[in-house]
Amino acid sequence: MERQFQQPAYELAFYNLHTHENLNVEYRDSTFYHPSALTKVNDFLRDYRTGSVRQMDARLLDVLFGLKRALQARHPGLDVRFNVISGYRSSHTNELLRAAGGAQAKHSQHIEGKAIDIRVPGIDLSELRNTAWCLHAGGVGYYAYDNFIHVDTGRIRYWNWNPKSEHVRCGNDYALNE
Repeated sequence: MERQFQQPAYELAFYNLHTHENLNVEYRDSTFYHPSALTKVNDFLRDYRTGSVRQMDARLLDVLFGLKRALQARHPGLDVRFNVISGYRSSHTNELLRAAGGAQAKHSQHIEGKAIDIRVPGIDLSELRNTAWCLHAGGVGYYAYDNFIHVDTGRIRYWNWNPKSEHVRCGNDYALNE
């Protein structure tokens, strides 16, 4: 008897800490992204300060999905709901935050729709950071004081921590499965 390979359900769950909105979405199938789902994600991850919306990089959703699967592999039964601190940020918002003394990059990946700041209830922040790093999918920033990590689809890099000094070990269970 031949076994059928079952494709994963590309589902993500979000909670926005600023707007108190929830979003559960199946954003793609094994071949195509679902345009209506991406529209919902774009609206959900809008700049909540200005209401402006940008098309988010769909690869960012794949990174989050890989992060979800890696966390669930290590914590069976875990309901992964990404608590969102920041998704898209307009240039205007980014400059206001920088002027107020924030650590936002002048050319932030948030402005490009390629970044998200998150935490996951029930997961230690350093474990979340290390798991994201092991995906090798883009930038990973660590903001322990503010209790979130930054994940983006830019070049692979890190800040506010060092994977070598933290002795981060990545194995096969961290592979980004798309």
